[in-house]
Amino acid sequence: MTIAVIGTGNMGSGFAKLFASTGEKVVIGARDPAKASRLAQDIGGSAEGGGIAAAVKLADVILVAVWCQHFEESIRAAGDLSGKVIIDISNPVTEDFKSLRLGHTSSAAEELQKLAPHAKIVKAFNTVFAQLLPSEARSGRVRVQTFVAADDETAKKTVFDLAAKGGFEPVDSGPLSNARFLEPMGELNIHFGFFLGQGTGVAPAWVKAAA
Repeated sequence: MTIAVIGTGNMGSGFAKLFASTGEKVVIGARDPAKASRLAQDIGGSAEGGGIAAAVKLADVILVAVWCQHFEESIRAAGDLSGKVIIDISNPVTEDFKSLRLGHTSSAAEELQKLAPHAKIVKAFNTVFAQLLPSEARSGRVRVQTFVAADDETAKKTVFDLAAKGGFEPVDSGPLSNARFLEPMGELNIHFGFFLGQGTGVAPAWVKAAA
């Protein structure tokens, strides 16, 4: 499987390194192709980097690791996304990270689906800090959960398999519209991590407390 990671920030670089470490073919796309190329060189192996359209063209799965404010620009640059599985990891946070830009009646994931109507959008990983992406950061601990929501069951299974291969515990979170609930969970995790002093080693988990 070839995975395109769009974005070279903490999350983008973290996912590119994680997927490469699990044996996936990784191509990195960015508005600045030089940054993508440098990241690919840093990862080594078969990783490639360049522009967004070139990365998307090669990919079976696309992970979008850009601010949701830049979705439209990135989708426009991507070209034809028909049938592609797109993983949205975003939380539509405000500039101070203390609130969400939208919610209740929509979500960042649903807005992305509107921009790419012929793609298969999957919400996942939005409750995981970049610091927990390396497998060694989770070594010997309870498996970190990732909540996966999508309307397309085949696309959801693809992301389930990728998450499990990366050492996460995927949790079926229903249809894509449930991203309206997952994104506030991501924002709450940001508050726990940065504003309530728990640090970036925390992540929410759904626990079955009784049979």
